[in-house]
Amino acid sequence: MAATDAPLHVVEGKNRLLSRVLQKLPFLVEVWYWALIYWVYQLGRAVTAVALQATTVETAREHALQVIQVEQRLGIFIEPTVQQWFLQHPTLMRWTNKAYSFIHIPGTILYLIVLYYVTTALPRHTIQEAQRAGAVFDNWRDCVPAFGPAVYERRRRTMAMCNLLAFIVFTFWPCMPPRLLSDPGYHVADAKEAKSFGFVDTVHGADGDSSVWTTNRFCNQYAAMPSLHFGYSFLIGLTILTVPLRKKGRLGWRRLAIVAIGMVYPALILTAIVATANHFVLDAVTGAYACILAWHFNGVLLNLVPLEDYFLALVRIHKP
Repeated sequence: MAATDAPLHVVEGKNRLLSRVLQKLPFLVEVWYWALIYWVYQLGRAVTAVALQATTVETAREHALQVIQVEQRLGIFIEPTVQQWFLQHPTLMRWTNKAYSFIHIPGTILYLIVLYYVTTALPRHTIQEAQRAGAVFDNWRDCVPAFGPAVYERRRRTMAMCNLLAFIVFTFWPCMPPRLLSDPGYHVADAKEAKSFGFVDTVHGADGDSSVWTTNRFCNQYAAMPSLHFGYSFLIGLTILTVPLRKKGRLGWRRLAIVAIGMVYPALILTAIVATANHFVLDAVTGAYACILAWHFNGVLLNLVPLEDYFLALVRIHKP
């Protein structure tokens, strides 16, 4: 169907101010997606935080102690040792607190921006320049390399699915982070055992480096498992590791740099979440598994596309 034969509501939608703005600045569509993913997840966490009951807190403590027992049996209960080492190096501990509080959200946003630019914005611009020079393309997406828009869109959906899976887990299986096991107000039967591990809240204490993302009244303190800090960093690291290099003649140092960044980032996040006693090692493991499951089942979210199309048609907005 030619553009002139398009339905009237489609033509009108394309001519509306917001549609023209989105056509000029398609990145705004991604900003909307990110905001929707982030705030739906935060709203879910807020609802569970507000609805918390005393029994939920006790259950979260019991689950945390169960996690410790499992780690002890597996021989991976290293959290107290790791934190004590960092506490003996105050400067390093202080920077680790900052890494936990200030890298996760900004780092994820930067990752999405760079990935969008490389896979979507840059190819689109290149093809538009070719069209101005006289080239003809039916669909610009069909002309981009394998590391194109589909790469970005699948990872965006994977993050959304990670949020959904995490919400389901911590709603039905709340788990207290290690730092809260040392709560001085904890006087129930297993209080002595919980406090015996000596975990210290280095981020939220008087000398900590908390941020708006780690300290607010709607933050669910009992959503330690799975760790999305590590789940996101795991996905980001794998994405960086698979970045293709254009100049195949000189791969050595470039590939080494990419591999180093792809491995260092999740390692940094893992170290930060354990050293600050905000997560157990098994929280990170389940975060990685949540990412893997989300990767394989992210296509489920494509079922929402007709709903999105219906909404956009209803408000007469044309998405580029």
